[in-house]
Amino acid sequence: MRTTQTASLLPDSAALSDFLDQLKSAPASALLLDYDGTLAPFHMDRDRAYPYPGVVPIIDQLSRCRKTRVVIISGRPVSEVKQLLSSLSGIEMWGAHGLERISTDGNYYQGRIPQGTLELLKPARDWVMKADLIPLAEIKPGGIAIHWRGKAQVEVKAIEARLMEGWAGIARSPELKLLSFESGVELRVAHPHKGDAVESILEESGPDAAIAYLGDDLTDEDSFRALNGRGLTVLVRPEYRPTTAAQVWLRPPGELIEFLQQWLRRIQ
Repeated sequence: MRTTQTASLLPDSAALSDFLDQLKSAPASALLLDYDGTLAPFHMDRDRAYPYPGVVPIIDQLSRCRKTRVVIISGRPVSEVKQLLSSLSGIEMWGAHGLERISTDGNYYQGRIPQGTLELLKPARDWVMKADLIPLAEIKPGGIAIHWRGKAQVEVKAIEARLMEGWAGIARSPELKLLSFESGVELRVAHPHKGDAVESILEESGPDAAIAYLGDDLTDEDSFRALNGRGLTVLVRPEYRPTTAAQVWLRPPGELIEFLQQWLRRIQ
């Protein structure tokens, strides 16, 4: 884990050690994890973006400990996350940026989106079809994402320019939000987002629970902001991003796995 190097980069270099010490005495804890880029490296084929080797066994052990609530919070539809983590059972998952939820007993819940808000997304989908971008599109509950991983930079810039022009008027609605993520962009409902999911978990966990959120890209910044001051926020990515609201930076997979192992040792 980053210690001396991050001291000059991050606002609270003692946050990590203080949090791990807190785990020993906390009556309960919650480990909130983004999926793509955090638990799993990016892959050209999104359906094959499996977790880093060694990550799943530790998460399995953590989830079996009654003291820690393990939650996956992803921008993917929850069905995709469940498939990619099929070897795990009894894991709580939130998908589509918090719009969907699968509880530990397997029950599925989906938040309600006003029909008027959903109607705002229809022109965006129609435009994507007319622009022949459907092969790059992912239709989600409450949003539509365009992925350009693996495309040449010249092609990416052309796609992005067309998209920004085509969605410009639609994205101005305060009920929608245009999100940039690793190798793509998504137009979706403004709420819920990952930060809203974190807020819900905070309310359910109680004031004495030790809570951490691990994420990698810009869509995780809502979660960092929601948790800061009430838990540990961790940026997980090979390169540091100076604009992050996270307190701690870990490089995957080595430092990520070390952090999870330390968590497990603290609660056993």
